Amino acid sequence: MTWFDSSVHRALAEAVLVGALGGVVGVHVLIRRLPFFTMALTHATFPGIVIAALLGAGLYLGGGVFGLLITLAVVLFSRVRGQDFTAATGIALAGGFALGVVLVSAQDGFAKDLTAYTVGDILAVSARDLAITAGIAAAVTLLLVVFRRELLITAFDPVGAAALGLRTALIDFILLAAVVVTVVATVPALGVILTVALLVGPAATARLLTDRYALLFPISAAIGVSCGVAGVWLSTVWNVAAGASIALLVGVVFGLVFLGSHGAALVRRRAAARPL
Repeated sequence: MTWFDSSVHRALAEAVLVGALGGVVGVHVLIRRLPFFTMALTHATFPGIVIAALLGAGLYLGGGVFGLLITLAVVLFSRVRGQDFTAATGIALAGGFALGVVLVSAQDGFAKDLTAYTVGDILAVSARDLAITAGIAAAVTLLLVVFRRELLITAFDPVGAAALGLRTALIDFILLAAVVVTVVATVPALGVILTVALLVGPAATARLLTDRYALLFPISAAIGVSCGVAGVWLSTVWNVAAGASIALLVGVVFGLVFLGSHGAALVRRRAAARPL
C-alpha cells in the first residue's frame, strides 16, 4: 500500500499542486487584469468537457483543446480595429457556456454526471489526475520562467514591448494558454465555477502584503497551498464539500488581510496626523 492509495492523501497532494500552480499563474492574471477572462474561460471550457464526455475521450483533453481554441479566438478578435479584449471575453463566456448547455440538452438519456466538473470533487482525484496535474504544473512553471522577461515587459509597457520588437500577440497567447491549462488542471478539484477563486484570490491577497514583484509569486503560491490543504482538512473533519471549502477559505483569508492592511494603514495615518 502506497501513500497515494488513500483518497485523502491524493486530495492533499492535488491541493498542494493546484494551490501552488493557481497562486503563481494568478499573479500574472492579476497584473494583466485578467480575472474576468479567467472566469469566462472556466465557463467557456464547459463545451469541451461535454464533448469529451459524449465521445468517451479524456475530459482534460476536451477542456484544454476547446479552451485553447477560445483563447485564440479571443486574441484574434481583440486585435480587430474597434474591438477590445473585454468584449471578446464576454462573447466567449456567453457563447461557450451556452454551447455546452445546448449539447447536454440535445442528448436524450445523456446520463454522464458532470456535477463534479461544475463544483469539483478533489477527494475523487486519481493517481492519474495527480500525474497530469504535476505535469501541467511543471510545464506551466517552465513556460513562465522562460518567458518571464517578455511577460513582464508586455504586462507593464505593451507599447514599449512592441517597440522592442516583441511579438505581443504571441506573448499574450502564451500567457492565456498558461491560464487555460491551469484552469483545466484545477477543474477536477474545484470545478468550472470555483476555479477562478484559486486563480485570483491568493494573488490578490499577496498584492495586499507586498509591492515587490518577485515576492508576489512565493507568497501567492503559499497562500494557495495553505488554503487548499486547509480546505481538504476541513472537508474531512466536518463532512462538507472540499472544493467549496477551499474557495471559501481563499475568500476569508483575503478578507482578513484586507481588513488588517487597511486597519494598519488607518492607524499609521492617525499617528502621523497627531501634533508633536
